[in-house]
Amino acid sequence: MKKVVIISFLLVFIGIAAGISFFLIRDANAQIPEDVTLINQNGENYRFGDDHTKVKLVEFIYTHCPDICPTTTQKMSMLKNDLEKEGVFGKDVEFITVTIDPYRDTKEVLNKYMETFEIKNNGSWIFLTGDLNDMTESHKRIRQIADTFQFQYRDPGDGYFVHSSFTFLVDKDNKYIKKFPMGEDFNKKEVFDEIMKNL
Repeated sequence: MKKVVIISFLLVFIGIAAGISFFLIRDANAQIPEDVTLINQNGENYRFGDDHTKVKLVEFIYTHCPDICPTTTQKMSMLKNDLEKEGVFGKDVEFITVTIDPYRDTKEVLNKYMETFEIKNNGSWIFLTGDLNDMTESHKRIRQIADTFQFQYRDPGDGYFVHSSFTFLVDKDNKYIKKFPMGEDFNKKEVFDEIMKNL
């Protein structure tokens, strides 16, 4: 009887370890597809494969979000100030904010969102949305990026999305480095330290 209990415990332990290893390996190999193209806040095409010069912090939001999204953007804005003091923001690091609601979050709406948080439109913080003339393809491309990181989201029909709550740091080749909580749990110092470590 004792041997059966020990074997059962070992099997459960091995199963849990294998599951954890699977998720760690999956995350470590995650990379944004280079051919994914979206529209930035200036109405220009942005293709992820075109820039291999900067570490990127990727945030998913929608501008009608009542809490976690604006809180995260505010904390990222403060992080931006710290990175600017180090002389690396825009030169070695950029932020990318991807809307999960491209139909409502047009480039005009994204520009107003940027103004709300006093984010300069100088190319160092890129806001991405879809092409209003092809929403089906735009949703597919945004989903491609989100799926890279297992970022889940859906609209239950009331306009308030249910979504995961992580931001993601990627290297110069858009490969996953680490994820960080959104909202109040976004630790500015932790993210700052991780970014500086990877420059």
